[in-house]
Amino acid sequence: MEVIKEKKKMREWSRAQRKAGESVALVPTMGFLHAGHLSLITEAKQHSTKVVVSIYVNPTQFAPGEDLSTYPRDLEGDLHKLKSLDVDVVFNPYDLYAHNGPEETPDVAKEAGSKKRNLPERWSTAAEQEEKKSQVADLQDSLEENLKPNGGMAVANMHDENKGRHETWIRVERLEKPLCGHNRPIFFRGVVTVVAKLFNIVEPDVAVFGKKDYQQWRVLCRMAQDLDFAVEIIGCPLLREDDGLAMSSRNVRLSDTERQQALSISRSLKEIEALVKMGEVDANLLVKCIIEKITAAGGKVDYAKIVEQDTLREVDKIKVPVVAAVAAHFGSVRLIDNVELQPPS
Repeated sequence: MEVIKEKKKMREWSRAQRKAGESVALVPTMGFLHAGHLSLITEAKQHSTKVVVSIYVNPTQFAPGEDLSTYPRDLEGDLHKLKSLDVDVVFNPYDLYAHNGPEETPDVAKEAGSKKRNLPERWSTAAEQEEKKSQVADLQDSLEENLKPNGGMAVANMHDENKGRHETWIRVERLEKPLCGHNRPIFFRGVVTVVAKLFNIVEPDVAVFGKKDYQQWRVLCRMAQDLDFAVEIIGCPLLREDDGLAMSSRNVRLSDTERQQALSISRSLKEIEALVKMGEVDANLLVKCIIEKITAAGGKVDYAKIVEQDTLREVDKIKVPVVAAVAAHFGSVRLIDNVELQPPS
């Protein structure tokens, strides 16, 4: 297994593989891999002869006050897991946004194996204030992000004039707005842009994503279609822990109590799934059930919606295939989950 950190070298590797008649699949990740990630690699192997896994904690999808600095990292452990699955290449770039200097800028993942973390000062006071809910709409239009090395970690910064700004962003205008996009207005801008960059660097034939991030999967499918990327996008069902909690790298940050409380998310989704199978089609009633169950367990609901699978438009009645999507906070940890639902027969 080869570990590549330079963009040019990664592109050269992919082109050499294709010239030799191989096909390439990409599994983009932010690291701290769990069984859900590993299942994506297994799926990727079914669609290509070579598999590239990217590990890059993308700073531009984190808004001020979010968990960039505390996002879990374990590069050494990730490499061990990937080697056991016979992954061909791990693409662990230093900085996907560098322009005015060498690529050999320390990336957030570089210190992944270190038990002692020197975390940077997270955000300026002004940036923290942008996070306030009353200013979310303004943040979407005004937040300008740059990257700079700071204590060995790349962080978003609004006011760094010493390095060239990354000025080009990709938006999927309608699909990014509901669900996660409502309270995280720059999230999908960062996700879509970094995935487009990965597509341009790795040049895969296939890219595999988990459907736990259901909206992300739909947004990326639309981006690839609209921009004519010659990449087949494959979505894989989310995996759950034995207790039902959706697998997530953030689960490790839950306390024992919060972990038990967080089970209310999957239990509420399982409950409404059973109700729909018994004939219930009132989406508002089902959403109310989800919110009540999570709130009673001590969670703070960000959103609970039932939307059409293709368009992500909210529905009142379940007459077409839908997805029930949830985001909720337990302590400082934000978790998402979903279940796809078919109209009762």
